[in-house]
Amino acid sequence: MAVPQRIPIAHEPGYRTDAIGRFAGGQFYAAAHGARRDVEGDPAEEFGWYAYLHRFDEDGRHEASTIRRIGLSRYLTDPDAPDRILAALLGELSRPRFGDIAIRPFQFTYDGVVFGLVDESEPDRGDWAELYPDGLGFAPPWDGTYST
Repeated sequence: MAVPQRIPIAHEPGYRTDAIGRFAGGQFYAAAHGARRDVEGDPAEEFGWYAYLHRFDEDGRHEASTIRRIGLSRYLTDPDAPDRILAALLGELSRPRFGDIAIRPFQFTYDGVVFGLVDESEPDRGDWAELYPDGLGFAPPWDGTYST
């Protein structure tokens, strides 16, 4: 079995996939996460924090992403910033409803950080898709559950 064309992601209120669902224009995935940046320069700026909203059509094709860099440091200096920024991003959606989604693999780099749902299948590992920068892994039986 291969990675499916559309990978289900289960909505888990109060946990890592609590800000996903559907809106008047399709599907969405919103989160805030820290990530190592692939940039040269000041070692203090190797790690960044981001809040992001990915938008998909009804068939799960990536249409657009809005990303806000929260800061460049190993630790958040304003721990309320992710929730505040995510609320503002979600406020841009027309009639959002939280729930399960199913999206197609996609990938892009922003500010030296990979964002996307990437097919990382390998013979030794098997069928696998990884969500970046969240670090959520999806595998058979493709029921929307993930491992971290």
